[in-house]
Amino acid sequence: MTEAATTHSTGDQLAGQRVLVTGGAGFIGRHVTRALVQAGARVIVADKQPGEVPEGGEALAGDLRDPAFREAAVTTGLDGIVHLAAATSVLASMRDPAGVHELNVTATAGLLELARLRDVPRFLLASTNAVVGDVGTATIDETSPLRPLTPYGASKAACEMLLSGYAGAYGMATCALRFTNVYGPGMAHKDSFVPRLMRAARSGETVRVYGDGKQSRDLVNVEDVARGVLTAWTQQAIGPLVIGAGRSVSVLELVRAAREATGTELPVEHIAAQTGEMPAVVVSIARARSLGYEPKVALEDGLAGVWQDFREQGP
Repeated sequence: MTEAATTHSTGDQLAGQRVLVTGGAGFIGRHVTRALVQAGARVIVADKQPGEVPEGGEALAGDLRDPAFREAAVTTGLDGIVHLAAATSVLASMRDPAGVHELNVTATAGLLELARLRDVPRFLLASTNAVVGDVGTATIDETSPLRPLTPYGASKAACEMLLSGYAGAYGMATCALRFTNVYGPGMAHKDSFVPRLMRAARSGETVRVYGDGKQSRDLVNVEDVARGVLTAWTQQAIGPLVIGAGRSVSVLELVRAAREATGTELPVEHIAAQTGEMPAVVVSIARARSLGYEPKVALEDGLAGVWQDFREQGP
């Protein structure tokens, strides 16, 4: 299918559809919301601080852990839900597993039940490849068994099982989108490696790298993630679906690419490796590609966009 045909199909299938996007004001949510609106959907953003939404959308402010807010958000007549709101920090999940369970699992279960009661036919969930745990250097795909190693990964695996149960019992079209490491403009507040690189480049500080820096990750640009969400929606994907770049780079390769993007030295200090850190994240995006998904943002271009965003924001 050509790009033009894909665009036409997306517009046809989303025009006028009412889509609830939880976490729609967040880092990934802003890009997904904009892509849905541009494709013709009528988007309702449910977030703690929804802020401004694109023209053609509406905002609901509240906490999804509150049953009353969930009741207000999931209304009869929705064509589907894109559930992005979640606690996403692995380290925070180690400190507060109960809190992560409440937001990630209990809230998701509540949304699914309301979707069932109000005949919402489709439910897309932002999941993660952390649900499969450490597989060494093996390639991860949708058939990889669920073996999470952290409360965060376990919470997302539990959500995936809930989606599977509602699909099997009630015929709801559910899809768990397993994102890899997402980066892009709008992540200055995060503490993942890419924003740490950008902060170091801006301040001239040293970058700390765990171990030898040869561990590899699949980094996918947030614009490609938004494309993946639209692909899953328009192609009516069900079950798990890996959304990534389809290309893994080592931490040291990422540092070199960041040096090129920022034009700074970015000196590196190697420190002791973290216990339990995965040596590699290598994924297959063959299933997503078979549906028409294709990542378009090269790592070097994506990092340049993040750097521009950081410079515009200032210290």
